[in-house]
Formats: sequence, C-alpha cells, structure tokens
Amino acid sequence: MLPEMSHKDADIQRVADKALADNNLLLELLAGLQVKQETLRYNCSKVLTLLSQKHGEVLYPHWGYFAVMLGSTNTYWKLSAILIIANLTRVDTDNKFETLFDNYYALLDDKSMITAIYIASNSGKIVKSKPHLEAAITNRLLDINQTHHTSDRKDLIKANIIEALDEYYKQANAKERIIAFVEQQLNSSSPKARKTATRFLQKWQ
Repeated sequence: MLPEMSHKDADIQRVADKALADNNLLLELLAGLQVKQETLRYNCSKVLTLLSQKHGEVLYPHWGYFAVMLGSTNTYWKLSAILIIANLTRVDTDNKFETLFDNYYALLDDKSMITAIYIASNSGKIVKSKPHLEAAITNRLLDINQTHHTSDRKDLIKANIIEALDEYYKQANAKERIIAFVEQQLNSSSPKARKTATRFLQKWQ
C-alpha cells in the first residue's frame, strides 16, 4: 500500500490512476476497505469510489467482494459497498444487481439510519442504469414507513428519497403515488424533507 494512504491529504486521483495500471495496488485498495485504521480505510474507499464512477469495468470483476460487504456488521464497510455497487450498475452487463436486489434494498430497514439514507440516495443512479427496475425501486422507496426506524428518522430518510425520485421522475410509472408521497412530506418534522418536497412539487406539478 502507498504510504500516503494513511494520511488525510492523500492524492486520491493520483492513487486511482496508479491503480489502473497496477493490479497489486488495486487488490491492496480492496483489502483496505476493511481495515480498522480509519484514515486508511476512508482513503481506500474514496479511491475505489472514484474508480467505480469513471472506470467501473476495472472493479466489476470484484463485484462479489462488494456484495459480501453488504452483509457486514461494520456500517462503514457497508456504506462503501452500497455506493460502489450503485456506481457499478452502469457496467453490470451480467445483471448481477438483479440477483442482489432484495439484499440491497433490505438495507432500507438496516439498524443504521445512515445505511438507509445511502440506499435512498443512490437509487436514482441505479434507475438510470437499470430503467427496467424503476417500478420495483420506487415501491421499495415509497414503502419506507414499513421499516423499523422511528418517525423522525424516517422523515430524514424521506428527504433523500425525494431527491432520488427527482432524478428519475420523468420516467417513473407511479407518478400519482409519488406526488402523494411527496405532498405528505410538506408537513414533515424534518426541515430538509419539507424543503425538498416543496422544491420537487414546484418542479413537477
């Protein structure tokens, strides 16, 4: 592993570029996603997230590694997997996400509210990559009240759900149900949810 990866000011772009030509470094970065040293883990996550955005084909062969991380008891490891997998749906030529779909969206009911927020926040890009999953994803998002989270935490998650819905509303099938969901958040306990709902309705109604 490059020594600089243990420092907060690591040059993420330079390391990402180097990893493209150095498979051993790439494997070290993958292993680094699950180390206990937080700065190192975080920098590895940033490099791999960047690669998943711009060079997903390099990480796609390691899909199974990220899929296993979804089941981790460590929330930080899980969050990295959620984000990277969402980015990799763009290059998912073997439809691996379809097999993973239930496990991925089950995390809306994860013990951590942050995990649910990550799932919601990354749903827009998944719909853009896999439009045939739009209806199923929308149903999962709109059913957030079925999760165990407290009402105030659900309201925070809903703000991120609205932002995701905004990304693909034009191609959504259940537009009336979406509008009804968003309208309900005008009276949310979360200022962010109220503001996001207002902005959404001004744009789409």
